[in-house]
Amino acid sequence: MIRVGFCSERPKNMIPKSENTYDVTIIGGGPAGLSAALSSAKNNAKTLLIEREAKLGGILKQCIHDGFGLIMFKQKLTGPEYAQYYINMLEKTDVEVTCSTFVTEMKRKEDGTFHLVLVTCDGIRHICSKTIVLATGCRERSAKQIFIHGTRPAGILTAGTAQYYTNILGQMPAKKCVILGSGDIGLIMARRLTLEGAVVEGVYEAKKDLGGLLRNYSQCLMDFNIPLHTQTTCTRVFGEKRLSAVEVCAVDDDMNPLEGSERIIECDSLILSVGLIPENELAEKLGIVTDKETNGPAADHCHQTMVDGVFVCGNAFHVNDLVDYVSLGAKTAGKCAALYSKKIRKLIPILHDGYFAYCVPQFIDMSANEKKVDIYFRSRKKEDKIQVTLSAGDEVIISKKYVQIRPSEMELLQIDIGEIEKINNWKNGVSIKMEKVE
Repeated sequence: MIRVGFCSERPKNMIPKSENTYDVTIIGGGPAGLSAALSSAKNNAKTLLIEREAKLGGILKQCIHDGFGLIMFKQKLTGPEYAQYYINMLEKTDVEVTCSTFVTEMKRKEDGTFHLVLVTCDGIRHICSKTIVLATGCRERSAKQIFIHGTRPAGILTAGTAQYYTNILGQMPAKKCVILGSGDIGLIMARRLTLEGAVVEGVYEAKKDLGGLLRNYSQCLMDFNIPLHTQTTCTRVFGEKRLSAVEVCAVDDDMNPLEGSERIIECDSLILSVGLIPENELAEKLGIVTDKETNGPAADHCHQTMVDGVFVCGNAFHVNDLVDYVSLGAKTAGKCAALYSKKIRKLIPILHDGYFAYCVPQFIDMSANEKKVDIYFRSRKKEDKIQVTLSAGDEVIISKKYVQIRPSEMELLQIDIGEIEKINNWKNGVSIKMEKVE
């Protein structure tokens, strides 16, 4: 059974030292943290799960649409249902859970373990952990990060905030709105607000291609006759206390506004769906190397970062397009953290060319007990009839053909370390490339 919170009925100075010591401490109680905690417990590790909100589930709590669980549970679930599946399984374990808890300090001790300072409802607590799993998720890009000219009225909010208002608070954030960016949350909110009676004037995307999944474009925009305007962006907002209108205009391939294409749209809300950024503040405290392409920590296929004993998973590692992939990666992270033992890793890099927006993991640990390697990647642009090849030198390890690849849809290559070991030149690393095929 889950132990929720700490033993507040007895003085803290009477808490046995063993209760402050854990094998695995997981920071974040969203889909990644839940999966990692369950996996860690199944591998007999004393596990602590820390969540800053009052309830577990993370972003899933406000995602009331279905489409979750198709890979993990072979059925369509809503976000809360998906989270509850994991919570129910976690209740059958000895994982200790503390909600409404913040990690304020984290540092490595001389013996290789980690000292963490937690702020809880019962006060400050110091704990020690053999390993740490970062499952801190990601945050949305805000209006300040996209440099829209004009005043600073109310009514400009991120898609996630609009979703929270609508699904958690039961409040309508807009009567007539414009959505900037075609990320999945923006597409889903276009449908959600329409169903609640709001007018969604359109979704505007600065890039040539859709930013979200094709299924969301079909189910959220096409089914509700909501127009998508690509290569178009918002350049100015108007209004004093409340947003009254926005200016949109077409952009060229370099995203420079095209003079003469400007038009004014009256609206009371501008909803932003312009990208997600992994939460890295805690990783930075430990001096963890960050990948400039993903904005998350660099890690090997066991999800271990360049700091021994620190693991990362979910959207804190890289932004996933399906929650099921988050759970799969976190399962590996939790297992490897539970089975962690300090040793010299044999890391080889996974190299890629400019056709890839990113590729994770960044390294493969050839000495790891975890033999299955999941390689996720995204392309920089939409391509048809593509072959992706993983090789070491001139020797091909695996090759896979795709009818189409798109930047918004993450792709997966699965291999076994044994397939790499068969190759003569693997010690210099492996490379992944894509090329056109007929």
